[in-house]
Amino acid sequence: MRIFFVLLLLVLAAVQSLAGQQGKRYSVMDFHAAGDGSTDDAKAFAATWNATCGDSSGPSMVIPGGRTFLLSQIRLDGPCKSPITVQLDGNTVAPNAIWTTAAANLLTFYSVKNLTVDGSGQLDGNGAIWWTCFNQKKCRVRPILLAFGSCNNLWVKSIHLKDSPDKHMTLYRCSQVRVNNVSVTAPGDSPNTDGINMAFSDHVYISNCSIQTGDDCVSILSGTSDVNITNSTCGPGHGISVGSLGGDSSTALVERITVSNCSFSKTLTGVRIKSWQGGSGKANGFLFENLNMTDVQFPIDIDQFYCPLGNCPPKDSAVAISDARFINIQGTSSNPDAIQILCSESVQCRGIYLDNINLSCSGHTAQTRATILNAYGTIGGTVKPHVRFLGS
Repeated sequence: MRIFFVLLLLVLAAVQSLAGQQGKRYSVMDFHAAGDGSTDDAKAFAATWNATCGDSSGPSMVIPGGRTFLLSQIRLDGPCKSPITVQLDGNTVAPNAIWTTAAANLLTFYSVKNLTVDGSGQLDGNGAIWWTCFNQKKCRVRPILLAFGSCNNLWVKSIHLKDSPDKHMTLYRCSQVRVNNVSVTAPGDSPNTDGINMAFSDHVYISNCSIQTGDDCVSILSGTSDVNITNSTCGPGHGISVGSLGGDSSTALVERITVSNCSFSKTLTGVRIKSWQGGSGKANGFLFENLNMTDVQFPIDIDQFYCPLGNCPPKDSAVAISDARFINIQGTSSNPDAIQILCSESVQCRGIYLDNINLSCSGHTAQTRATILNAYGTIGGTVKPHVRFLGS
């Protein structure tokens, strides 16, 4: 019997220890959030964050389901005393109005280490009013929905982002990031509504995401390295893009980017590397592998002459693009120009590798073709359409 009670005490101690490790839960409702969709709950969110961030038990900030929380611009700062989980189960919405004339984010997490944002809820940017304002040339800047700055060991999972006025999620100077099972939706004609945008960040892993937007599903900007995007879907939108790089004669650096086991549907491009004339620096170490294209305008696209307004004067300098491998890419192109690799005469592309590419026109209306300019590369297997590199 004595042994039994000793074992019981040990079990109870273990249970209490486990409970302690889970940390305290701080609900925004306990800090006087209304959750009625019409009262601004930013102050309640800030108070909840301050209590959670100051707790050393590994706490959670809870935004409960079944309610809608109106949120004006808010920034939640670290550092915090321990790892934090933000449990987003409710519906959080931005004001349905033009609420700022300056560059802004609706929700910002800054300098928070070991942060997890998880849940079944969504952030709704109420972007339609902003898109109209932008298209009428009345709004020069528009807010971003969700921004992470200097957040290391970040995990974002299972939440839904919807109708941002501008980009949906940004990562700036973040390291060791996981984005898993996140969905992003906005109309295909909504301007500049990138799904996930990153700059000066490293070791970013994006998996099992569904992104439908009016711009890049994922955009990888300068200063970024060691990115892996896998098992995700893109479309509508502009594809998964590296760049644009080298704008305003800047120096760019992007290295070690992998996109694998992804599908693209009705996008402008599939996988793309784009840079401006006049820039400098390098972009290298790319692997685009096991990709499926459905009715994509330009499935494979390297463009060192990026100029969306079409009025850029010729310049000699360029971001050097090298070591880009395209392997096992199948499907259909809505445009006969299924492969475009357009490189500068002064800074030619090098180390391009194509293997097992099969791209046909949607509906078999025409033969696909490849346009190659100033690029050195090799062919490792069957490639359709036919590609001819410099020196081959």
